[in-house]
Formats: sequence, structure tokens, C-alpha cells
Amino acid sequence: MSSSPSAPLQQLAVKIDGFFDRVMQRHPTDMQCASGCADCCMVELSVTAAEAAAVTALVAALATEVRDGLGARARAAAPSVGTDAAPAPDRCCALDENNRCSIYAARPIVCRSHGVPVRLGGTRPEDITSCHRNFTARGPAAADADCVLDQTLLSAMLLTINRAGGHGDDRRTLRDVIADATRRPR
Repeated sequence: MSSSPSAPLQQLAVKIDGFFDRVMQRHPTDMQCASGCADCCMVELSVTAAEAAAVTALVAALATEVRDGLGARARAAAPSVGTDAAPAPDRCCALDENNRCSIYAARPIVCRSHGVPVRLGGTRPEDITSCHRNFTARGPAAADADCVLDQTLLSAMLLTINRAGGHGDDRRTLRDVIADATRRPR
């Protein structure tokens, strides 16, 4: 696996960040996303190999203390030796004690899009969803049409980037990527 993020992944990340900013600017009273809110981070995420490379590169550049804390959280959430899987952790191992992302600059694409209105397949208003804290008065379908993210298109773009990098369709848990990236050589 490559140890640095790909230019296409970085370009997609910049576009998604810009999209998120546009939604925040157009719908400031509907969007409650802010630093320290971690409702969207209470899941076990999987990432593509391209995203894993970006996370690995960032982790390598972190201060030792931050990297060690991140690694400890990832290993604490890892499955026990000899088991197939662990229960999903109650929080992403990248979150620090203040609910701030330790890998924010290289966070996966799904993390960059959390909170905004997202179209999940269909064309009906009820096919648009968002974080339960956002668009509470009017519902996420009330967002401007160019402020609704098409999840199918976004997933296809990320898969194309991953395949173009020779990575196929494989995914890994973010927890495993971080645990591997923070292991000290013996």
C-alpha cells in the first residue's frame, strides 16, 4: 500500500469540504455541526486503501504523544486475539478526550460529508437524510438542491479513485489502519 495520499483523493476531499462549507453558509440555522460534536463519530468506519494511505501518512507526521494516544485508543478498541470480530466501539478511536478528531486533516470522505443533507438512492424527499441535529425544523429535503449530496455518486467517485490507485475494492476498519500506523518497530 502506498504511504501517501493520492492527488485525486486530495482533490475529492477539497471538493467535499467546499460542499460542506456551502451548506453551512446557505443553511446556518439548520446546521448544528461544530468542533466537539461527535454524534456522527459513534460508529466503526471502514476506509478504502487510498484513504488508509492518507491516514497513515498523517499519523506518521503526528507528535509522538498524539500518535501514542491514538494508537492506544485504536488497540483498546481492537478485537481480542483469536476472535473474528469485536463489537462496534461506541466511539471512533480517532476522537480524543475532547471529542476532537486526531486525524482531522486526513479524515475519510464519509467523515467530511457527515451532517449535510445526503440523498440515499431514490428521488423522493424522504430519500434525503442528515444528522439528527440538523434540519430539525424543516427536514433535510428543504435544503437547496445544490446542497444535497448524492451518496451514490460520491461512493462511485471514491471507488474509482481507489481502483485507479491499484487498490481494488478492499476496505479496512479505520481502527485497524490507525493501530497499524501507530505500532512502534520492535
